[in-house]
Amino acid sequence: MGGAKAKSGAMDKEKKKKGTLVWRPVCTQDSSLKEPVIKDVTVGLESDCQMQKSNDKVIEVKNAIVNSKALEDDIEDEAIKEKPELSATKHSLSIQVGASVIRFVKGKAGSTKEKIEKETGVRIILPSSKQNDSIFIEGTSADSVAKASEEIQRVIDEAVKTASFDYSHFVSLPLAIHPELVSKLVGFQNSILGSSDACIDENPDGNLDGDNSEDSAQEQQLGKESDISVELEVVDDEGSVKVDVSVRPLDSNAPKENEEPKSSNKSDLKIGKSVFIKPQTFHLTVLMLKLWNQKRVDLAAQVLKSTSLRVLDALDNRPLFVRLKGLDLMRGSLAKAQVVYAPAEEIDSENRLLHACKIMIDAFVEAGLVIDKDAKSELKLHATVMNARHRKRGKKGRFSSFNALAIFEHFGSEEWGEYLIREAHLSQRFKYDENGYYHCCASIPFPENISS
Repeated sequence: MGGAKAKSGAMDKEKKKKGTLVWRPVCTQDSSLKEPVIKDVTVGLESDCQMQKSNDKVIEVKNAIVNSKALEDDIEDEAIKEKPELSATKHSLSIQVGASVIRFVKGKAGSTKEKIEKETGVRIILPSSKQNDSIFIEGTSADSVAKASEEIQRVIDEAVKTASFDYSHFVSLPLAIHPELVSKLVGFQNSILGSSDACIDENPDGNLDGDNSEDSAQEQQLGKESDISVELEVVDDEGSVKVDVSVRPLDSNAPKENEEPKSSNKSDLKIGKSVFIKPQTFHLTVLMLKLWNQKRVDLAAQVLKSTSLRVLDALDNRPLFVRLKGLDLMRGSLAKAQVVYAPAEEIDSENRLLHACKIMIDAFVEAGLVIDKDAKSELKLHATVMNARHRKRGKKGRFSSFNALAIFEHFGSEEWGEYLIREAHLSQRFKYDENGYYHCCASIPFPENISS
């Protein structure tokens, strides 16, 4: 019995000496940084101490595997960043160009846009609405984006020189601030419309400097009471139409009931009311501008304000009055008139107004806000009263003219009066204030009181 116990004890000691059977994980990994593979292999018998060491080794190997996987992920991330085809959004540029020039950048059926994209290797994203006036450029390199931006600017620079790119702003000297002058203009218009056999066009287009789609309240007041049937004359012989209109002469010079018009030939004064400038927008034009984005508008406003002190000096800090007298032609002939205006002359004949206007014009030219054609034009202060451009274009795309022979016969020496020029505006076309005058983006004052 004692011998059996001794034998059993000896066997236990032998087991402790040899240890127990354990499994140790072994990591294998190929050179292509694929997912590591952990295999179970038998490593033999170990003692308890050795087992603890083995367990520690297992943990160390597992940590090494985790670290190796993290390193692998980092390497893959870096590789992705270096791939050109995946970094297109890394180089981009947003250009504010203004809604009015988007169509030129796009080109016919998108041809201009596609040409720039093909030549520079970029993607050009045009705004989807008129409220957005920015173009977005995406490219694989800063150079390609810069080249596309330069090409877009070149397209815009060429576009603004063309007649198809209309003026957006102008420097004006408001005259409609004088109610008595506005009344005279209304009377002038109604004298012509009331004494003629026609008083509206097929398609009144509004002011040259105004919103062509808008009928002014003043125009609607030009006639209301007597319904008559009239014939519309089109000077370029494209035909005539019969229209029913209402007229109510508002001027003492207009013919009374049963009274013949002053003209010996009624047809001499046939003209549509759309040709007339809206009286509430009456002004002297100093300079026309093409400002196609807000950045240029803001710059123009700063330029005008910067001239204030020099303008006051040019005016010798004294009030300035102009006299409007008679009518003159800007384009065309009396038989085929296009623009009729009232000449403006400075009353004291010291040329203070011309000097002040030149200061403003030179400042805009130096700021690069004036196209070459306008920069070289001679200043002619004028207050437009009629413009054929308001009428519907003919079949050949030309504006029809009008016969002004009788108008000059009756109003060629019209005394419009003398008026104080109170300020200069940077005016915006197609947008009006509460009084019906053009929206003022900026203004500078003119002297109103005689300095002591």
